[in-house]
This record gives sequence, structure tokens and C-alpha cells, in this order.
Amino acid sequence: MTQPTLLKLPAQIFSLADLEAYLNAALRLEHATIPPYLTALYSLHPGSNSDAQHVIRVVVVEEMLHLTLVANVMNAVGLRVDLSPDDFVPNYPAHLPSGEVDFLVDIRPFSPAAVTTFLNIERPAKAPTEESRLLPSPENLGRGTVLAANPLDPSVRYYSIGEFYDEIERGLRYLDRQYQEDGRNLFTGDARWQVTPEYFYSGGGEALAVTDISTALRALTVIAEQGEGMGGGIYDGEGELSHYYRFEQIQLAKYYQKGDIPGHPTGPRLDVDYSAVYPVAINAELADYPPGSPVLEAAEKFNQTYADFLVFVGDAYNGHPEKLLDAVPWMFRLRDDMNQLIRNPFPGRPGVNASPVYERVIIPKESS
Repeated sequence: MTQPTLLKLPAQIFSLADLEAYLNAALRLEHATIPPYLTALYSLHPGSNSDAQHVIRVVVVEEMLHLTLVANVMNAVGLRVDLSPDDFVPNYPAHLPSGEVDFLVDIRPFSPAAVTTFLNIERPAKAPTEESRLLPSPENLGRGTVLAANPLDPSVRYYSIGEFYDEIERGLRYLDRQYQEDGRNLFTGDARWQVTPEYFYSGGGEALAVTDISTALRALTVIAEQGEGMGGGIYDGEGELSHYYRFEQIQLAKYYQKGDIPGHPTGPRLDVDYSAVYPVAINAELADYPPGSPVLEAAEKFNQTYADFLVFVGDAYNGHPEKLLDAVPWMFRLRDDMNQLIRNPFPGRPGVNASPVYERVIIPKESS
């Protein structure tokens, strides 16, 4: 098998515009995980799989935290956070915006395949050498392409999510140093726009206010550590199990405990019942539902509710951080609308239930 040609390229971020492109890609990356996690979570029968439900719910909340931290970094350097572009919501199945192309992310019910995808999303992967941080992007990816891992050069991608965020950290350090040498300040954003802990409680990590290079780097570190673990270990900087190893507990049906090494949990058994799941359709589209059917109406309602949710979050990131105090009621609304789909049969597909749809709809610009 021919090995990919390695690309020895310099740092990619040399201007505020470059940084904006990368941070917009980071917004898309953090958001792209939420629909598949939510669908798997609510496909579980009520009262079943309590351990798995807890794991997925915690990860969903922390993905919202990651989205918020990226927004805080953008606001700190005076960039606009915009969740309304047509390409913000991926067309599933999708490759992640970070550039990993050996798997696709689907909207599917909780299952061994879903858990494997979640592990692929969160997997720790450090490039073995500096030269291998960037790789050529394969041609003809077909359906599922979201956007280039290097938002400035579609021909190359990053070795992993970790390397993608490492590039943003390098760019921030470079720009901060250049601005200081020119007698300027990179961090000129309005501090009142920062989402701070009193507006967002995640249970695992805080919504850090970003005001300078130190806090910006800390925010990015929280994102990377919560997903992959710290320094090759299974815990993040707060001593909490990282997302990858949370999901691995489900796959291995066993809990990690202090002192364990990656891949070898020794804690209590984690019971999983893959039969206690609604068999929702995989990657359903609005066009799949019969015209005039109740499930089409329910799918359209959920689709719009999710679009409205993005507007609500966008408003919070654009000068109204207090709006995130209403995030929990919004999540209940999404859950209720989704239940109208996943608990009902899919017309014309025996043994298959309806599924939420996350299609691109026209989202009005944020109100502020």
C-alpha cells in the first residue's frame, strides 16, 4: 500500500483573517458532533441504559462548552461569531471539519457502530513527526465532505483534531507576539461578550473568560484535553475522564478507575443493552418522508426548532451571554420534538422509526 506523501509546511496562521478561518472551522467541528450524539442519546428507551445515557449526556454538554470556548476566543480578538452560514450544519453523513477522512459521521441510533464512530471522533492522535502534521487531502471524497481541514488550503488536511487545534495555538502565539512588537494588542474584544461560568454550567470544566494569550491558550487546552485526554493519559486537566475514554467504557462494558491505563479499565461493569433502542432511520432527509404525513410535519418542526436553537446560541455569543441561562429549557424542547419522531414508525419502512433531520434551513442573522 502506497504511503501518503508527507508535507513539510510552515505554520499556517499569519494574519487575523487566517485565524478567523481556523476558528470558524473549529466552530463547525465542535458543532458537527452534537447532532449525532443527541440522536443516539434520545434513541435510547426511557429507563434503559442509564450508564450510557449519562456518558452521552455529559459529552453533549461539554461539546456545547467547547463551542462556547471557541466563541470566547473569537470574541476576545474582535472576531464575529456567526452560526448562520449555509454550510454550518453538515450534510450527514459527513467527514469532520478537522480533516480525518477514514470514517464518516452518521445520524444513527445508539448501537455498536455509533459508539465506534464516537471513538473515532474523539480519538487521541498525535502526529509522530513535525513533518507529518499535514497530509494531502484525498481526491473524490464524494458525499460527506464538509470542508477542508486546512481552511486556507483545501489540498491538505491535519493528522488529527489535536494537530488542528495545535495549529490554532501556534497561530495565536505568533499573532500575539507580532502585535506586541508593533505596539498593538491582539485581544481587543469587548469583555462583556464573554460567556463566563455564571452563564454556562457544564459540570466538567468552566466557560473560561478569554482576555489575553494565556486565557486563550487555556481555553483551547480545555477543548483538546476533554476530548482526547491530557498528555496521552485518560483524564483531562480537571481530573475528569476524557470523551474518548468515556465512550470506550461503553464499548468495553467496564468503567475506568484511578490508576488504569488506556484500553484497560478495571472498574465495575457498565451494562449496555443495545436492544433497548428505537430503530431510527440512518441519515434521514426531509425528502424521505411522505408528503402530508404526520412524521414529515414532526421532522420539519424539529428541523426548525434546531435552527432556532442555533440562532439562540448565536445571540448569546454576540453580546447576550445571559441567554445561555435558558439553554436547559431549549434542550428539553429539542428532546420533546425529537421524541415525536423517534417513537413513531417510518412510513414504508417496516421495522424502522422516524429520525430527526438536521438539514440546512434559512436561519436569520442574529438579532444583535
